Amino acid sequence: MPTIVGNCPLVEGEPSVPTGVALRDVRDQLFGAADRILLRDGPHGLTSRAVTDEAGCAKGVLHRHFADFDAFLAEYVLDRSGRMDTQAAELREAAGTGTVTGNLTAALSALFGSVAVAIVALITFRDELRARLRDTWPAGVPVLTEAAEMIAGYLAEERDLGRIAADADVATLAAVLIGSGHLLFADRTGARPGDDDVHRTVTTVLAAVL
Repeated sequence: MPTIVGNCPLVEGEPSVPTGVALRDVRDQLFGAADRILLRDGPHGLTSRAVTDEAGCAKGVLHRHFADFDAFLAEYVLDRSGRMDTQAAELREAAGTGTVTGNLTAALSALFGSVAVAIVALITFRDELRARLRDTWPAGVPVLTEAAEMIAGYLAEERDLGRIAADADVATLAAVLIGSGHLLFADRTGARPGDDDVHRTVTTVLAAVL
């Protein structure tokens, strides 16, 4: 019998998962491993062998469940992008409370302090991955596109509440905030921007509509 770590066998050539374990569990374990590698080593360190090693799986597990490594990465990116729905709902619920700049500072810091920036770098790094994503994502960059929609939705709520100008172009403001935030956090090897840095950027971008 193979030794099991989580849901993955350590013995090469054995069945990829124990009987009765859902594919969703294997995906979650492999995706979690990809998160840790991206945050620690960046896109250059993300290989199929690195993912299975990090997850404690036999080397063949990933390829038993995905056509190839880029198919795995495409599903991983789309899964992580989809998880932003929860963040978007939480930000919208914050509308009308605290301050607009404070709420956006917290949201941007959380977004860019997560695996999001590393995923954007991964998409830029791998041509084949971008081609795969085009099948389901015809325009924009996953994660950044959802992030801009999240910010725009929040700003629309604040505009309806009268806390920003009635003629504020929320889509453009959101795009500028995401672009500015990405620049602040893009260097994962450098010092992490502080809340004051993010707040100053948010305040500057929104100055005309507050």
